[in-house]
Amino acid sequence: MADLFSGAWMDSFMEQWNAEPDLSDALAKINFNSVIAYGFDGEDTPRGVLTVENGKATSAGIYNGEQLNWDLRATFDNWNKWLAKPPGMMGLGMAYTSRKLKFNVGDYAGMIKDPRMAGPFIKSFTVMGRA
Repeated sequence: MADLFSGAWMDSFMEQWNAEPDLSDALAKINFNSVIAYGFDGEDTPRGVLTVENGKATSAGIYNGEQLNWDLRATFDNWNKWLAKPPGMMGLGMAYTSRKLKFNVGDYAGMIKDPRMAGPFIKSFTVMGRA
């Protein structure tokens, strides 16, 4: 397995994202477009970035100053815990309220209230575990 959020890991994540209909097809239905970054809490910049156009991941790699719609941060241990056992809606809510999962950019509350986005967001953690 490649290092978490490395270029190789992000490429694998992109492949898995596009192979999961409950994620990519569900987001395509709402014409979801975003630049999503992932990284570790306490670092100045995220590590990896995924560009999504109409639900499909179109590019992935190391963060290089892209303008972000979402920037998700957690500790290395929490990311690994969620990759091994993806959280459900309740687990993500608890992670957010306890600040174990931070959104440096993006509106978690707005996203989680929209079932068209909440379901795919939760599914993204399952997909991460396959990367």
